Amino acid sequence: MVRAEAAVPVRMRRVALVAPERALRESLVRIAEAGCVEIEPAGDGGPQTRGPAATRLQRLRAEPTRPVLSAVPPDLDALEREGRTDLLAGEAQLEERLGSAVRHGEVAALAGWCPQSEVGATAARVAGVGGALVPLRAPRGVDPPTLLTGARPAPPGMPVRRSFTPLVSTYGTVPYADVDPTLPAGFVYVVMFGLMFGDAGHGLLLVALALLLRAGRPRRAAALRPLWPFVAGAGLAATLAGVAYGEFFGPTGVLPVLWLEPLEEPMRLLAAAVGLGAVLLAAAYAVGIVNRWREGGPAAALYATTGVAGAALFLGLAAVAGAAWLGQEAFVAVGAVIAVSGLVLAGTGLYTATAGGPSGAVQTGIQLFDAVVRIGSNVVSFARLAAFGLTHAALGAIVWDGTTALAGRGPVGVVAGVLVFVVGNALTFALEALVAGVQALRLEFYELFSRLFEGEGRPFRPWRLPVEHVPGPDPAGVSSGPGPVRKEQS
Repeated sequence: MVRAEAAVPVRMRRVALVAPERALRESLVRIAEAGCVEIEPAGDGGPQTRGPAATRLQRLRAEPTRPVLSAVPPDLDALEREGRTDLLAGEAQLEERLGSAVRHGEVAALAGWCPQSEVGATAARVAGVGGALVPLRAPRGVDPPTLLTGARPAPPGMPVRRSFTPLVSTYGTVPYADVDPTLPAGFVYVVMFGLMFGDAGHGLLLVALALLLRAGRPRRAAALRPLWPFVAGAGLAATLAGVAYGEFFGPTGVLPVLWLEPLEEPMRLLAAAVGLGAVLLAAAYAVGIVNRWREGGPAAALYATTGVAGAALFLGLAAVAGAAWLGQEAFVAVGAVIAVSGLVLAGTGLYTATAGGPSGAVQTGIQLFDAVVRIGSNVVSFARLAAFGLTHAALGAIVWDGTTALAGRGPVGVVAGVLVFVVGNALTFALEALVAGVQALRLEFYELFSRLFEGEGRPFRPWRLPVEHVPGPDPAGVSSGPGPVRKEQS
């Protein structure tokens, strides 16, 4: 069973790091090592004084390196002489946070955000060096930063959710109050991709590619390894669609047609694509209603064109179109009443957002007309699921016809036919994978996500740095660690 927490971004808690001045540096090192606290800068946002480490780092003018923190205060002069830009960069970041602390007597404090589930462990880590991580009440009017479950660094999200996370983060940051659409958005994407890339042979090639990514092959693509469940899902959806279409590297006859043959029944495929689009739009409106309610309360959910008002307009127009198609005049009237109700609600919400008067009425009328036109265009836009599915089938048929035509012309023709089959399928695979991937992304972003999100959140950016631990000084008083360390902080 999917937990309720999985349907929303990770719950955040406002926290304050409080420590005696003498323990502040070591407390911040523990925070950086834990990597689950976003520390907010304090002050009026004016120019900050460059610290000693940042000054030395600028003097070196070296290529940027990955910052590393020293567990104990380092000798900055020695770091500069040895060219340890990694430790200098880490120390420069630490100086920024030390400079942002609010001080009262011998105590200093920094505010920030931490995942609620990590507060206890992080507080215990900081307490070991004399600091404290204190939960605070979130300030009014300030939204916490957003961290999607699949993007959590520790513990990592489950592989499927994690592989779908880039699909949402590419569009934007989900507002903290909104529903996390990662899993449903990923499943919808692979289904739409499969309908356009419907060929069992090509789908199995994608599954094989996903297994290679999972195994870390090729090594140059190791960074794409977390995406293997996403690729496997797209391949599986394409395989199932190919089985339904009877397509296996084209209309080779290897598989029987279980549902329909795209080139023989294009209108049936078109109707199925538009029907699926209508269902997905209805689901997007349902999630939009929840989001508007969580963002602004009942009024926002009722009057928004992506809330109840927009959903009523959409359902009313869909009912009118469906009843007219079936010849049910009574239902046409019912659908018209629902659509008009949606228009009234949406118009009320839009008008209250204007300056009022005749200009506000004109602006509201234009926006309502745009909303009606957009609903129609959005539904029709899903016809591309059928259009590109037909294109894939047509390319496969061309390759197969060329192969069979050459295969009947002797040994040379067989060799030429095999070459046409292999090269033709390779080109079809590459071209259609690109086209289907882009078109599925377009439908996801413009038709569905535009109803889910009205604003954008702020991504959670925890301060996370590796820490270089050095052994303490030997009995002779000489440090044996890998980096220069001073005994006292100046």
